[in-house]
Amino acid sequence: VPGAESNVPLWILGSSLFGAQLAAQLGLPYAFASHFAPAALHDALMVYRQMFRPSEQLAKPYAMPAVNVICADTDAEAQRLFTSMQNVVIGLVTGSPGRLAPPVDRIEPLPEMIQQRVDAFLSCSFVGSPDTVKAGLTQFAADTGADELMVASAIFDPAARLHSTELLARACIGA
Repeated sequence: VPGAESNVPLWILGSSLFGAQLAAQLGLPYAFASHFAPAALHDALMVYRQMFRPSEQLAKPYAMPAVNVICADTDAEAQRLFTSMQNVVIGLVTGSPGRLAPPVDRIEPLPEMIQQRVDAFLSCSFVGSPDTVKAGLTQFAADTGADELMVASAIFDPAARLHSTELLARACIGA
């Protein structure tokens, strides 16, 4: 049996109130997919914490929201790298899904309703220089009471993605 006796801790990953309720009832740590479904984040964390029942695995609630992070040497370069993800989300909300593509220098203005949907989808995104990203993540963690954060980085170029991760590590944990 793969993983037999490995004692890997179980987690519930959710993007709705159902996952929060399940994690709370089972007394498991809860990871919330706010990197692509931020609308229910605060309600889900509230439900999870209010309904939590201690278990053999966990005595008190432990929450880990996921966020998008695009970190670069400058705010401008990070914003440029972020256009890849923005274009993916534009495709999703307009019914034309596509793959992550290279960044562009400029995204054409969108109709207000579409821009609002894109902004809402990406509201748990932290984009900028190391100082900018660290400040945003620190505030997000305080606002949500997160015990830890899960980071997703949809950056087209693997070298830029690695550099983003290195900058984030240095900024947030001094690595």
